[in-house]
Amino acid sequence: MKRTEWLEDARFGMFIHWGLYSILARGEWVMDIEKIPSEEYALLAGKFNPGKFDANKWVSLAKEAGAKYVVLTTRHHEGFSLFDSKVSDFTSVKTAAKRDFVAEYVKACRKAKMKVGFYYSLLDWRYRAYFNGPKKNPKKWKELVEYAHSQVRELMTNYGKVDYLFYDGEWIPGVKFNRTFINQQKSPEIAKSWQAKELNAMVRKLQPHIIINNRTGLSEDVDTPEQNIAASENHRLWESCMTMNDCWGYSKADNNWKSTRQFIQNLVRCVGDGGNLLLNIGPKPDGTIPAPSVKRFAEIGRWMEINKKSIHGCGKAPFAGGTVGLTTAKGNTVYLHVFRWPGEEICLAGVKKKVKSAYLLASKEKVSVIQKGKRLFLKDLPKKPLDLYDTVIKIQ
Repeated sequence: MKRTEWLEDARFGMFIHWGLYSILARGEWVMDIEKIPSEEYALLAGKFNPGKFDANKWVSLAKEAGAKYVVLTTRHHEGFSLFDSKVSDFTSVKTAAKRDFVAEYVKACRKAKMKVGFYYSLLDWRYRAYFNGPKKNPKKWKELVEYAHSQVRELMTNYGKVDYLFYDGEWIPGVKFNRTFINQQKSPEIAKSWQAKELNAMVRKLQPHIIINNRTGLSEDVDTPEQNIAASENHRLWESCMTMNDCWGYSKADNNWKSTRQFIQNLVRCVGDGGNLLLNIGPKPDGTIPAPSVKRFAEIGRWMEINKKSIHGCGKAPFAGGTVGLTTAKGNTVYLHVFRWPGEEICLAGVKKKVKSAYLLASKEKVSVIQKGKRLFLKDLPKKPLDLYDTVIKIQ
């Protein structure tokens, strides 16, 4: 099995953004946007003691939704670490909570047989050297880089096997940066500034099977478009990370929740273009997950229970979904995802190979098949869809 095969097979994961910012409940960028001084912001650590945190519930929600892996923010841009660290006192272990939440998360993932992903932000808003950049004060910049490298080493050493490392926060004020949210590319100056080559060599030495994303200025294994779906070129592995509302971290006033239908369609779009969907939740400061997130993940799970064969291990199909929806495929099987049910007949174009059979995935009911050149007609369909979100037809 090649190193990246499990991620290609999974196709669906859960992202978790959680930190001190959840207390303020105005999103994960609140410290920077509101220009909260580091000393003032640090006081939040004395209030962060989530009595209702249960990693097993978080991971179970992901698993029941059909996700195969989870990625947790071990440390976001605010600099607060959810793990024990010898190089920092600004951690959940050394402040009010007195708990290593990363350790509890990893234990829950292993119990559920879910792949373990760590998010780690290279930048830290508490360091003035970050805002000044590497050229203004090289000594202080070196301290920041060494700090980040030390923490990544701790994460790669203290928690057993880690399957996926999702870097973020690589951009630097005043440093040339060509990252786009469509297809993040190499940024040599960014990579040099963070000593990314040395950093990732250390990571791979400690975790030989790990998958690393492309947010260090180096391409590494997987591209990570954010808040949009855009397939990578040259058959590169890619994963679209997306929020359920507007913010990544918990925001009390953010009620712009997208629909379950939209999430399922986004998942199918990703898979149909050969990619993954990493769908985010932002837990509250007490450790509970907002009810709208729980509801939507549960609804995705009910759909996945019936239709997971059309997602896991699937990729791009040899023909499109026409006017009714999209297609995914595995081997000689194409799955037609019907988002707009037309009635008793569907016509697809560009079908070059002979179709042996077709049936509704949910009911196993056979569908009549007629081919005329490269046109495929699926006939004798139910008048109404079997699923309000996405009715899947398996075509062999």
